[in-house]
Amino acid sequence: MSLSLIIKREFNAKVRNKSFIVMTFLSPILFVGMAVLVGYLANINGEEVVKIAVHDEGSMLVNNFKSDKKTAYTNLSQLPLAAAKEKAAESYEGLIYVPKVADPKELLHKVEYISNESPSMEFVGGIEDVVNDKLTKYNLEKAGIDYKKIEEAKTKADVRLSKFSGEESLRWLNEIKIGIGFAFGYLIMMFIIIYGNMVMRSVIEEKTNRIIEIIISSVKPFQLMMGKIVGTSLAGILQFAIWAVLGGILFFVASSIFGLQMGAASKVTPEMMEAGKNSMGQLQGYINEIFAMPWGTMLLSFLLFFIGGFFLYSSIYASIGAAVDSETDSQQFLLPIILPLMLGVYVGFFTVINDPHGTVATVFSMIPLTSPIVMMMRIPFGVPLWQIIVSMAILFATFFGVVWFAAKIYRIGILMYGKKPTYKEIFKWLKY
Repeated sequence: MSLSLIIKREFNAKVRNKSFIVMTFLSPILFVGMAVLVGYLANINGEEVVKIAVHDEGSMLVNNFKSDKKTAYTNLSQLPLAAAKEKAAESYEGLIYVPKVADPKELLHKVEYISNESPSMEFVGGIEDVVNDKLTKYNLEKAGIDYKKIEEAKTKADVRLSKFSGEESLRWLNEIKIGIGFAFGYLIMMFIIIYGNMVMRSVIEEKTNRIIEIIISSVKPFQLMMGKIVGTSLAGILQFAIWAVLGGILFFVASSIFGLQMGAASKVTPEMMEAGKNSMGQLQGYINEIFAMPWGTMLLSFLLFFIGGFFLYSSIYASIGAAVDSETDSQQFLLPIILPLMLGVYVGFFTVINDPHGTVATVFSMIPLTSPIVMMMRIPFGVPLWQIIVSMAILFATFFGVVWFAAKIYRIGILMYGKKPTYKEIFKWLKY
């Protein structure tokens, strides 16, 4: 039995599986439906106005609480405190209680918010800002300083960003680049976990059904392992391509419908139109910068790092599947596989955005267990070609080395039954 026949067998077994077919077409619908639902719920939540009552015994802060689109304040200071609490408990989210004090400075620690539910930190911070602003004005007036003149003297700087070539640079461009790189890296990680587990389950299933004893009589263990990895990866690529096409179409249709409903429900004011005109120039700048990114290098690198990373981890998944008798027994071996993937995501996200060409980001983009994720996060920022080539070379060299070790474990473990392997025993298999 040749390697091509094993690949074909594995590919057909995966794509003809009913659960594979159902999830291939159902998953995009579920993901797009969830995204639309989250957007719809967020929109409904944004339209709700929170009603807050204010009871100010000394009338010191009540006029400083200004209602807006999110919060509506009602003055209940004319009622006794007990009656105000009772009414607030029935008809309002909460009650801001401002006691009467001899010295306004006492309000720093005596303003109270009463409610049954814990408020958000943003809301509490807003109350504190009102108190701080009022007392700041009081202290300045007491010192004979005109607060209005201080407000008039305040300025807000807007630093222009530009390149040495003279072109204007954009403020949020780095965030967009890390978002694109993170999307590529996260896709690689999820693909490795999903389809690597599929490879492992396939090996465990054939081993427990004793089918492997028949297959192994006519094919080498190395060919069988590589056939499973390549066949599963091809099935995964097909499923991923279908997800991308269907998901893109469904998301476009859903966003168009949802956007039309949002536009019909909202009123466009002259201020919004003016703000839209001002932002068009920046939007065009962002579009130009996005199109100027090295998309050819990014897409080719994504394909190669995806293949190298998937083959590297899948060979480890296959060897684990051969060593154990059930998925339950495999749990002790999966954590060391998942940890480097998670490390790559966190290192890439927290270091690349601050210093994409720094030592930490560069080193982890060369380590084969993390390079598929970290390097894909770095490439949108412009990585020298030699670093990409070196990273790929190390990745594929490591893959061939790991496959050689994994084949040893696979060859012995595939015919072992009834005994839970340990790390010590697996190391012994490597010496055979």
